[in-house]
Amino acid sequence: MKQKLIVIAGTNASGKSNLGVHLAARYGGEVISADSRQVFKGLDLGSGKITPDEMMGVPHHLIDICQPGDFFSMADFQRLAYQAIDDIHARGKIPFLVGGTGLYVDSVADGYELSDKTPDLEYRAYLETFETPALYEMLKEKLPDTEIEPKNRNRVMRALERLAADDYQPGRRNPRYDVLRLGVTWPREILKERIDERLERRLKEGMVEEVQRLMDEGASTEFLMKLGLEYRFLTRYLLGEIPYELMVEDLAKAIKKFAKRQVTWFKKTENLIWLDMQADPMAQAVALIDDFLKK
Repeated sequence: MKQKLIVIAGTNASGKSNLGVHLAARYGGEVISADSRQVFKGLDLGSGKITPDEMMGVPHHLIDICQPGDFFSMADFQRLAYQAIDDIHARGKIPFLVGGTGLYVDSVADGYELSDKTPDLEYRAYLETFETPALYEMLKEKLPDTEIEPKNRNRVMRALERLAADDYQPGRRNPRYDVLRLGVTWPREILKERIDERLERRLKEGMVEEVQRLMDEGASTEFLMKLGLEYRFLTRYLLGEIPYELMVEDLAKAIKKFAKRQVTWFKKTENLIWLDMQADPMAQAVALIDDFLKK
């Protein structure tokens, strides 16, 4: 019998972290963060990293585990997540995988078979010289039936790297766990309001200063720009490339577009149960989890 894993997946500003903490606290569980930016130390406000007070004493894993600029791949995340989940089970606890990075969530929940080969940094630097549409055309030449999104630069580049290394194995999966997937989001107009409110709050709390500190401490412009969203726009502002008011306006639009893509991603996921955040999502989740744990 497979060990059980509970997934709380959702969009930016949806309240998934808060819900995940309350559920983990109720069941004596522990949280594994599935966020591609929260693994880095110092990326706090911009990544929406949960604070120690907000953790409510619930242990959290895969937060603040590497330095800004370090290479960290989906394969790294999957390996460390497996270790954390297995350790949580070994101590008789229940693991909750909580986050909005769809690939990270699916890599663990679906058991992607990933390569542990070290990336070819020279080839990666070569690929970085091309715009995303050109990279996608290169991929289509090598892999005409690819299902990778044309605008997903990271996935397109990684596929090209694996093809070059004769290490591409698309679609191979070996799920390790019995998974309950719960989805968290809001109706579009409410989500837009939540995104605007959260962005305004984070800016007041010092998000600009956070990015300036990262730059002062040696985080490269290239690294910050690759992080996308808050870090890309704030870096451009601090470099004098865009005025503050336009930066805030464009960033809010970009976050909303990203949230829309997150919803699209998770809606493709089989067996994901969307919680009604306007009703009583906690009670709904508890009922589903109780039933899941009895099986």
